[in-house]
Order: sequence, then structure tokens, then C-alpha cells
Amino acid sequence: MNSRILAIVVTVTMVTTTGCTAQQLYTTGQSWQRNQCTRLMDQQERERCLANAGVSYETYKKQSDLENTQGK
Repeated sequence: MNSRILAIVVTVTMVTTTGCTAQQLYTTGQSWQRNQCTRLMDQQERERCLANAGVSYETYKKQSDLENTQGK
């Protein structure tokens, strides 16, 4: 839980001080997620986690836009 709070604080700090783009933030989040995935003991769970962390920004954006459109 504390690592999640730390990640949020770091992200907010980065956004407010550096003016990062959404893609840069996504890439930073991916790196953090991959790091968390490597800590998983179960191999299948770790592989699934890494696959999710490997989704490109473009794919993520398309999925997000589609979900937002369908939700309205």
C-alpha cells in the first residue's frame, strides 16, 4: 500500500514540475508495473502481468477511447 501511495506522489510531482505528456507518464507507469510484476512468485501470474505491462501507449489509448465512447 505504501508503495502505491509513493508512486502516486511521485507521479503527481512529476506532472506538476516537469509538464510530462500523457505518453511519458504511461511509460513511467509501465516501468513501475513491470518492476512490480517481477516480484510475483507465480510464473503464470507474472507472465500475465508482464503482458499487460507491455501494452503500447497507442493500444492503451485506443482501448481507453473505445471504453469511454461505449460508456456514454
